[in-house]
Amino acid sequence: MRRPQFISEHARNARGILGRLIASIMARETWNENMRAMQALRIGQTDQVIDIGCGHGRSLMEIAARAPLGRSVGIDPSKLMVEIAAKRNRTLIEAGRIDVVLSGVESLPFPDAIFDKALCVHVLYFWKDVDMSLREILRVLKPGGDLALLFRTDADLKAVASFPAEIYSFPKLADVRTVLERAGMDVRVAGDDATEPALLLARKRSA
Repeated sequence: MRRPQFISEHARNARGILGRLIASIMARETWNENMRAMQALRIGQTDQVIDIGCGHGRSLMEIAARAPLGRSVGIDPSKLMVEIAAKRNRTLIEAGRIDVVLSGVESLPFPDAIFDKALCVHVLYFWKDVDMSLREILRVLKPGGDLALLFRTDADLKAVASFPAEIYSFPKLADVRTVLERAGMDVRVAGDDATEPALLLARKRSA
């Protein structure tokens, strides 16, 4: 069944009452996949971690638990999602262990080479320029830093048919891998190449 366009619009940039409802649903629906990506990252106790497209912010709490001596930062282009994530993590924000920032991925408001790990789950579909966005993530990662990128590819025919093409863009796995490698990362697929959603693990090469 094709997902209505207005619901997909809120998945891309949530707002209002419907956006709050969708945030609540997403927090449950995507949790296992977020856990899969975080587990693959092998987050260390002192790691500085960025969650790109953090949405409702549930993953930030888990990252903080895995990195008790580190820091987790969530970014999202939706003012509503940033508000929800900040409210969910208020205590950890006040303790200086979590920060939530309103930002798109195309221009991250952070200096070069500041993060050890980056998490990116089910948001690649909305990027206007995948190449530029991945290069920006690479910029803020330290040499040897890791990115976990989880997304559905064009091979998932059910997803392609279910989501409006005006909003969602499902890439080829090989194309995303090529962009990452060209940008300066060593890439491997976590699990079987045919697994959906795909999970790519990419490590920034040392200079």
